[in-house]
Amino acid sequence: MGTTAFTAVENSLYLTLDGRVLDSRAPRPVLGDPTAAGVAEALGHDSTTAPLVKSQVFDIAVRSRILDDVVRSFVARHPDAVVLELGAGLDGRIERVRPPSTVDWYDLDLPAVVAARERLLPAHPNVHPIAADLTEPGWLDRLPEGRPAVAVADGLVAFLPQDAFVALLSGLAHRFPEGEIAFNSYTRFHVWAIKHYRGTGSIAGVVANPGFDDPRDPQRWVPELALVEELFATRAPEVALQPLALRWFTRLAARSATLSRRGTCVLRYRF
Repeated sequence: MGTTAFTAVENSLYLTLDGRVLDSRAPRPVLGDPTAAGVAEALGHDSTTAPLVKSQVFDIAVRSRILDDVVRSFVARHPDAVVLELGAGLDGRIERVRPPSTVDWYDLDLPAVVAARERLLPAHPNVHPIAADLTEPGWLDRLPEGRPAVAVADGLVAFLPQDAFVALLSGLAHRFPEGEIAFNSYTRFHVWAIKHYRGTGSIAGVVANPGFDDPRDPQRWVPELALVEELFATRAPEVALQPLALRWFTRLAARSATLSRRGTCVLRYRF
């Protein structure tokens, strides 16, 4: 797929890239990513062939928008913050968030992905790429200490074995004096659906996390964490942009946290 040779895990970045491209071409985009289409074109990748239905494009776009807002809010309160984009893929989040120059931004992903990012995305003086396997020790030592930090992960958790996921949360909570971690959750239902649904068939073979149903689990695994909020796509204002039938169904689901957790949900924790 494309002109860059990625491994099966690295290829998972195309799913979210396709979602952002298709959203950006919609008459009323949810995210309106300014870089996605150009990145796909430079890769020789045709997102129009992606097996994504409109609801999946919406979910990808709205969870990215929610994570953007988490970073914006944190940076507004901490202009000296460190921002960590975990499993950055080919997402140009910094182009959407536009943090002040006092923020240091770290994009972390596997070496081939980081090399592609450096070739395809605009450079910024306060952006620091780190090529590393997040399941291996040592990369945390390359991050600054003594400053507040916000870490976001869009689509990453599904590809982390459970022990590596817990170690990641613990490492971040102990590295910085204060901060937040936000990521889209994967329940056990999500993991089952990924492995059986046509639109996510491209990543079914590389999903490594079993999923978890209780958003309080991470704070049990890592006591330094405290759940701040669950941000449900069903309750996002952008639901108003969906077709009538889907809008009606989504607003019905929004009344129930249990049903909403079966859709896209971003979890935000403080430490």
